[in-house]
Amino acid sequence: MREIVLDTETTGFDPLTGHRIVEIGCVELMGHLPTGKVYHQYVNPERDMPEEAFKVHGLSEQFLSDKPTFAEIVAEFMEFIGDSVLVIHNAEFDMRFINAELTRLGFPAMPMSRSIDTVAMARKKFPGAQANLDALCRRFGIDNTHRSFHGALLDSELLAEVYLQLIGGRQPGFELGLQGASKSGAGGANVERIRREPRPHAASAEELEAHGAFIGKLKKAIWLREPEAEAEKG
Repeated sequence: MREIVLDTETTGFDPLTGHRIVEIGCVELMGHLPTGKVYHQYVNPERDMPEEAFKVHGLSEQFLSDKPTFAEIVAEFMEFIGDSVLVIHNAEFDMRFINAELTRLGFPAMPMSRSIDTVAMARKKFPGAQANLDALCRRFGIDNTHRSFHGALLDSELLAEVYLQLIGGRQPGFELGLQGASKSGAGGANVERIRREPRPHAASAEELEAHGAFIGKLKKAIWLREPEAEAEKG
């Protein structure tokens, strides 16, 4: 299963008021694990950079002035993501900006149903707790000390690790390292097991009747031999 972890940086909060994408970062996952393939592109927003946005990602108007516009990179970007599911932290924000850029160029908008929102996943899994990327990195012990600014590719790489933990670690569906885990941590030794009473497997009357009918069709069935005769053979 191919998924794309995606993040964008922008000039502001609302594409309807003229704000644009300035950076896109994507990480390819197969079976929920990074393959090593990434897509990263700085984008010339064709407008100024507000100071508030610059403080978040550190991308200046001068730095972005010689970068390609979204129109120049849209084909490469769309080819990379293909028709894969998009894993996004606060998916509504990024999807609104991507769709604004696409529709501006005459492309159809992508449906929200194509995205997985890791903020919603985190809030469901940890009600009342902080769900921002830094807080989730701390919760899962993911090193984000090199994150001085928001960066689309760096944040996508961190989110790929967070997403893996949100779905249950490297073996989704199994609670690894919790109940029943080895205390010593050595090769599965000293595993504590919960004792369960054996379930009864007595045959029903209907099953016994069906079994008897089947045995009656066999020649010299051992079930029909007299116990004494069997004892003499032994």
